[in-house]
Order: sequence, then structure tokens, then C-alpha cells
Amino acid sequence: MEQVLAPRFEFRPKNANSVAAVGYDYGQGGYDPNKCNVGVNPETGRVQLEIKGLAEPKSQEAERICREDLNELITAFVQDKTTVERGMFDPELVAEELTQVRMGKIVKEKFPGLGEEDQEAVRQHAIAALNLVQAAKKELLDGGGNTASTPNTSLIDGVRKYALSVTELDIDLIDRINPFGEAYEILAKSMTPERLKIVLEVIAARRVNLTLEEARDLAKRALRFKQEKGRLPSLTAMDPWEKRMAEGIAFLQRKAKEGGSNG
Repeated sequence: MEQVLAPRFEFRPKNANSVAAVGYDYGQGGYDPNKCNVGVNPETGRVQLEIKGLAEPKSQEAERICREDLNELITAFVQDKTTVERGMFDPELVAEELTQVRMGKIVKEKFPGLGEEDQEAVRQHAIAALNLVQAAKKELLDGGGNTASTPNTSLIDGVRKYALSVTELDIDLIDRINPFGEAYEILAKSMTPERLKIVLEVIAARRVNLTLEEARDLAKRALRFKQEKGRLPSLTAMDPWEKRMAEGIAFLQRKAKEGGSNG
């Protein structure tokens, strides 16, 4: 994925008490307390974004990772073959399977010493960095912008444009973006329909079924869903991510019954 690495992002949770940070330029009109703002520090080059629902790192190590190591996580994510194949060619993909489950797995593997809350905070920051870059590039391309001449300035403009284009910039919205959606669109335009169909069929034939580890990750997120909604995810839900979490629970229940009957 071209220009996939993120600029020096600094993410902050948006809440009623949020205020402008010293040294940041928030663009025309300045800081708006009623919206999620995008600010740029001209001296450090850092880009600050406010996101509703964003988890904050609890430990100093998690803070350091969010500040210094997001690009390492993004690189591991976009170089994972299964992740790329599913992101680009699986028509039944639910984006959260990549943004939450796959990235969550990579964070756990890279930083096993972090607690669960810190791992989730790091995951959210990494996906926010990756998906906001992709969304910004799409905004610029759709608007006819030229990212070649001044890529850094253009990318920041694209991030600001995207943040202003959505009703509410929150982590759930960011998690629902397929990081490989733009790459698929470009590839689909460059291939004949017949060739694209062949590629899709090959990937579908190789698709991996749900693993025990993935089912456990889905079940953990289902418990968070229950804490927020007061109920477990439903297999008949219209929302594909809720349905996928419910499938994870059902998978574990089947495995438990199989284990009991074998015993």
C-alpha cells in the first residue's frame, strides 16, 4: 500500500472538557469545542486529532508505543498475507475482523507484556493512524487533489477534510473502515472483470475458517458489546459485526459441546 505509514499523529479522546492545545493550528475558524478537531503543530510537525470513544493508554510503556511505534504495527499489519488477501478480496468481510481481531492479535504478539486495556488502546491508535491516512488519501483523490507535489501538507489537508466530512469522528466509525478498500478499488479498475473474478475465486477457495483463537477474540469483544448494550450479540442481527461476534460465541459453544461429548 503506497504511502501507508502515518505522519506523527497525536490522538486525544474528545469529550465535553476538551480544549485547544498550546502550539497547535486548528485551521480556518480555529478550535471548535463542539466538534472533533484536527490541529497541526508547525514546530514539531505533529498532527493532533480528537476522536470520540478513544481508549487512552494507562501505562508509560503504552503511551510510548502510541507515540513512537505505531508505524511498526501498521507495517506488520499490511505485510500480513492473510490480512491483505481478506481485506482486498473477501466479499463477505466485516471490516472489524481486520481492524479489531487481526490488529488486536498483532498488538498482543508484539507487546505481550501490556495489559488488556493498554493493548486495546494501542490497537485503537494504530488503526486510527492507518485508516485516517487511507481515508484522507481517498478524500483527496475524490476531490481531484494532487498528493504528489506536497504529500505531507496534502495528507494533513485530507485528514482535516475527512474529519469535517463525517457527522462524528469516533473509534467505532474508524473500525468500520476496511484499510484495503482503496487498494481493491484501484486493482478492480486495472483488471478486466474476467481476471478479477478468477482472483476472487482463488482467494475464496483458500479462505481460512474461523480459528479457536479468533473465536476467543470475538467472544471477548462480545462481552464488551454486552457491557455497552446490555445484551449479547445476536446471530440474526442486521449489523454484520454484531453477527460475527455472535458467530464467535456459537463456535466456542459448539467446541465445548464437542469436547463434552468426547469426554
